Amino acid sequence: MFTLVAPDASFYQSFTESHSEWDGAHQDGAGLFPGDDVTSQKGFERWVRKLLDAERAVEKDGIVPCTFRWITEGPRYVGSIAFRHYLTPALLNSGGHIGYGVRPSDRGRGAASWALQELCAHLAARGEPDRVLLTCDDSNAASAKTIERAGGLLEDARTDADGRPFRRYWIDLQAVHVPVTKPC
Repeated sequence: MFTLVAPDASFYQSFTESHSEWDGAHQDGAGLFPGDDVTSQKGFERWVRKLLDAERAVEKDGIVPCTFRWITEGPRYVGSIAFRHYLTPALLNSGGHIGYGVRPSDRGRGAASWALQELCAHLAARGEPDRVLLTCDDSNAASAKTIERAGGLLEDARTDADGRPFRRYWIDLQAVHVPVTKPC
């Protein structure tokens, strides 16, 4: 059974195993930036504190306050989901409110769908925002399906600065009727 938990240094070993699986690829929803040290115990602990502090951060250089949650299964780190509290013009164009990523060995098990629906239910219960924006690469059929399963309606497709097409979806949180299983 999956759960959403706040980032926690006790997941160090499991996270580093997941990090190796990504083999240097960008981990959507993880809040991992170049220069973050997640391979040493002390670096990982600093990074976890940074993720927890991001919820109350002041916007700087286009980075807005963000709530990070980890998708876990018992003591195992499965993935991440992040909710940006509001959208800058750049996020409105191509970043969105929510990003998520599941470790490669756990894909296809429904973790992303479950986490997205759980987060949307939590936001709906809170009463704000009214809707959330998600984006995905046009070629990422699995992510598009995950978003659509959660009620995402395609607004449009655009092209990023590198010429890659991506899709923009909105989820109306007023229409979400999934019960929250646990506070996140």
